[in-house]
Amino acid sequence: MDSYQLNPVGIIHSCFKEKFAIPRQASLAPAAQGYIELLPPYNHPDAVKGLELTSHLWLTFIFHQAGPKKDARLVKAPRLGGNQKLGVFATRSTHRPNHLGLSLVKLERVTPQRL
Repeated sequence: MDSYQLNPVGIIHSCFKEKFAIPRQASLAPAAQGYIELLPPYNHPDAVKGLELTSHLWLTFIFHQAGPKKDARLVKAPRLGGNQKLGVFATRSTHRPNHLGLSLVKLERVTPQRL
């Protein structure tokens, strides 16, 4: 398989407006909140039916501001002071081969338009 197309189901809105303000772990900013704006046709009550029965969601997202795709195998690790390079898969770098990210978030509210 050479490629795979992802179609967005929603837009994540975060309280963080600058990338340097985002903590590397959610536990470092427990008061941080955001929401997901669901896009048609997923902003319908049927699409979220039963979701209120869960406490957390896994969000797969695109690092849309990561810049041009790089074939970087080694990246600077901020947690190591930015002085040491590690393999891209050993870090939380946004410079991943497909710019994909994954986050576990607490689900506080469910409406057809917004999570």
